[in-house]
Amino acid sequence: MKRSILTALALILVLSLGLAGCKSSSESTGGKGSSSGGGVMIYGRGGDAVGLDPAHETDGESFIVTEQVMETLTGYKKENTDVVPELAKSWKIEDGGKKYTFTLEKGIKFQDGTDFNADAVVKNFDRWMNGDAAKFPYYASMFGGYKKDPGHVIKEVKAIDDTTVEFTLKRPQAPFLKNLAMSPFAISSPAAIDKYGDKYGEHPVGTGPFKFKEWKRGDTISVVKNDKYWKKGLPKLDGVTFKVIKDNSSRLNALTKGEVDLIDGVNPSDIDKIKADNKLQIFERPSMNVAYFGFNVEKAPFNKKEVRQAISHLVNKDELIKNFYNGTAEPATTPLPSSIAGQNKDIQDYGYDEAKAKELLKKAGYEKGFKMDLWAMPVSRPYMPNGQKIAEAIQANLAKVGIKANIVTFEWGTYLEKLRKGEAPAFLIGWTGDNGDADNFLYALLDKDTIDSNNYSRYKSEPVHKLLIEAQSTADEGKREELYKKAQEIIHEDAPWVPLVHAKPQLAGTSSIKGFYPHPKGSQSFVDVSMK
Repeated sequence: MKRSILTALALILVLSLGLAGCKSSSESTGGKGSSSGGGVMIYGRGGDAVGLDPAHETDGESFIVTEQVMETLTGYKKENTDVVPELAKSWKIEDGGKKYTFTLEKGIKFQDGTDFNADAVVKNFDRWMNGDAAKFPYYASMFGGYKKDPGHVIKEVKAIDDTTVEFTLKRPQAPFLKNLAMSPFAISSPAAIDKYGDKYGEHPVGTGPFKFKEWKRGDTISVVKNDKYWKKGLPKLDGVTFKVIKDNSSRLNALTKGEVDLIDGVNPSDIDKIKADNKLQIFERPSMNVAYFGFNVEKAPFNKKEVRQAISHLVNKDELIKNFYNGTAEPATTPLPSSIAGQNKDIQDYGYDEAKAKELLKKAGYEKGFKMDLWAMPVSRPYMPNGQKIAEAIQANLAKVGIKANIVTFEWGTYLEKLRKGEAPAFLIGWTGDNGDADNFLYALLDKDTIDSNNYSRYKSEPVHKLLIEAQSTADEGKREELYKKAQEIIHEDAPWVPLVHAKPQLAGTSSIKGFYPHPKGSQSFVDVSMK
């Protein structure tokens, strides 16, 4: 009897070991892809998402997740910001650019089983345009305000039938199709919005290649393959797990140990080490960003132009690039990187000059300097690998002319919210362009319409506003570029920012990753990615 029991136990043990050996590689190795290219890819990043309702957020850590779950009417090519069809398979433009009629893809379902159709598009836009800066801050940056505001560019969004939706604009908007492709304007399931209400940002539902599964705050967000995705044969991965590892070196260590498959925020000093490891590979994201040192122009002493100009003479951009970017950036003179049409290359930078800074401070009445708070980001971002260290370098330079800067920081979501509300007197932040258009930098970040949205400096200039609205309203790209160049001249003189650098963000991954192309806008769907 004992012998038969022992035999049975041995047989169970053998079977259980055999079943354990049949687990997918993603279960048994913590994220490595199977030979078929599936598996769960683990993405290591420096900070958590702020929220998962894309229309409510403005940060890349949120968008990199929501882009897996949701899709937009128009999209971008893999390698640039040229517009391509997405949920809308075609469109026609009439009435001098004031009417857009979109034909939608047929038969698409949201991940909750409800229909994607023209009514769903209308409900999403009605939701945004009837909101405010607290609910949907990005909407105003791209569409001139909300429904009640005189600058709001969208007059009406109307469903003609299930697969046809018509947008009527009050005036032409040159980057309109590019704006629709931006992450914040992904189409959500109206049923899910109704179901979850204010908690929708914790339960996103879209039409995308992956479905939201779980969020462990400050640790991981998991999405899993959408088996009913409308594009046949996709996605290739079984899922993606976004893992927060705050320190850049710790993320690289996790990659080297095989605990994650892909990381962002690579220290520039580690690039050569990664290239020398045949188990790893480097991915360089095309530069379409700016890091900047901003001033709240409503708060003293930064309400004086001479103070802002003085500090502009106290930032040594070449030293910042040498010490913190290892050459993977170029000095910024204007908000626009060279990849954006309309950059004014004739503008002369302020240049590091302590004597000139002292002269300007004396003119402003601050000959002996002053005390200030300098806000520094708590997370690594593509445009700024280490905000704390850069803040310390700027702090040391300011001290040379008697400006005593106290470095302040907050948790990432709190930091962004306080910036939006205008609580920071001076701050480090940056921007990765969303659509490849100058409007997405100058209007989104520095127009009077976008205060309480992305204009953290709260900078107002009527001449700049007139130039930017005129540039939005003409289809002549040559004329638009000239208007943007004039706007940059005024902005440079007013100095609401010190533009610091345009960075070339580095990512690293295992050699098994295939089909990954980092997009210039800073985030992308992993729909085509595989691990072999």
